Amino acid sequence: MRRLDKILADAGLGSRKELRELIRAGRVSVDGETAARPEQHASEEADIRVDGAPLRRRGSVVLMLHKPAGFVTSTDDPCGKTVMELIPEEYRRLSLRPVGRLDKDTEGLLLLTNDGALAHHLISPRHRVDKVYYAEHTGTAGPDDAAAFAAGLTLGDGTVCLPAVLEPLGEGKSRVTVREGKYHQVRRMMAARGMTVLYLRRESEDGLALGGLPRGKCRELENTERNRFWN
Repeated sequence: MRRLDKILADAGLGSRKELRELIRAGRVSVDGETAARPEQHASEEADIRVDGAPLRRRGSVVLMLHKPAGFVTSTDDPCGKTVMELIPEEYRRLSLRPVGRLDKDTEGLLLLTNDGALAHHLISPRHRVDKVYYAEHTGTAGPDDAAAFAAGLTLGDGTVCLPAVLEPLGEGKSRVTVREGKYHQVRRMMAARGMTVLYLRRESEDGLALGGLPRGKCRELENTERNRFWN
């Protein structure tokens, strides 16, 4: 059993405030009875109607966003722009939250979902989810740097990183694959090898690639794309 206003909000019908007013106006019914209180509880199987039309429930949603630089990975930040400002209005009503974090100055693939189990699966180092980044940096990475990444770096503050993959791409460019999401991890790992990251973009997560999604745009993942996370 769940609160009626929460059920309507998860269906993307409006803000909690708007929906409370909708219910109090007598425009919502549950199993044929007019609802009058937003805090009324209803089962997931209940026949809920709005203005006589059956409620179209939405299940869990996963969005892929091509995050630009300059946006904070947060649902709310009084001091700056958040990634939620890039999400279409109909999705903002679905209690989506970013999966992990991308630094304010880092671009690339960011997932947002209201599926807590999926978010935990992708974030937890125990599940060894590959996150691939393209980096432009000072200096040039070489075989010794790649070997150090593969062995697992210990950062200056004592933070121990899981083994990672560093693929040199020529002068001042590398591809980095990590399986955890420590604070500023890729930047700090590169710095530990004497290279300062100048530009960073996440290209894929758990095999799901950013592809040609334009910067600042998002799209909802299809079921076949979502199912790959559990394989």
